[in-house]
Amino acid sequence: MGTPSVFLRLALCNLACSWCDTRYTWDWEQYERDKEVVSLEVRHVEEGIVRHSCRHLVITGGEPLLQQLDLVLLAASLKDRGFYLEVETNGTVGPEPELIRDVDQWNVSPKLHNSGNPKERRELPQVMETYRGLLNAYFKFVVAAPEDVEEVRTLVKRYNLPKERVILMPEGQTPEAVQNRSRWITQACIEEGFRFSTRLHILLWGDERGR
Repeated sequence: MGTPSVFLRLALCNLACSWCDTRYTWDWEQYERDKEVVSLEVRHVEEGIVRHSCRHLVITGGEPLLQQLDLVLLAASLKDRGFYLEVETNGTVGPEPELIRDVDQWNVSPKLHNSGNPKERRELPQVMETYRGLLNAYFKFVVAAPEDVEEVRTLVKRYNLPKERVILMPEGQTPEAVQNRSRWITQACIEEGFRFSTRLHILLWGDERGR
């Protein structure tokens, strides 16, 4: 948070979170795919990224690992250019070894019951175990109500997640919603030994879509 970064947002997702604020990447009932999605060769994506002076890239979605075979090529090339690479994932798609090699930080966001996704789709034990084994993986949970903290506690115990790499983040698409939930979520983090993350872009710009 607070680090100047280039964001690469990829389309498509294998989940459908009820509170998703990037539905334009996957919800083709509400959005027109032809207007929202552009297909580019890997080299063209890289050219767009390196035009910025920033060498910190965050790859997000949608669910970016649905396109990870192309990401393997992009990540390898950008590492040669000195980039620091973060990947944001919902933790239901296992990463390829080549991507594990080149990614500096994994931001894994397993979905809770509050997302509206069936448990069998949002929680895949074998994939979770894979991310648990990565020392550069952080586990960020979107929390909307106090009972969500108990669900997080259960998942942390089930997969033996290191508490120092567990992050609670308030769900909210307005500054008011984020701030109101932050008050009791920070207290839960203190009690449980978790980290806390706000939604900085919502506090700064609201739910305005970036360009």
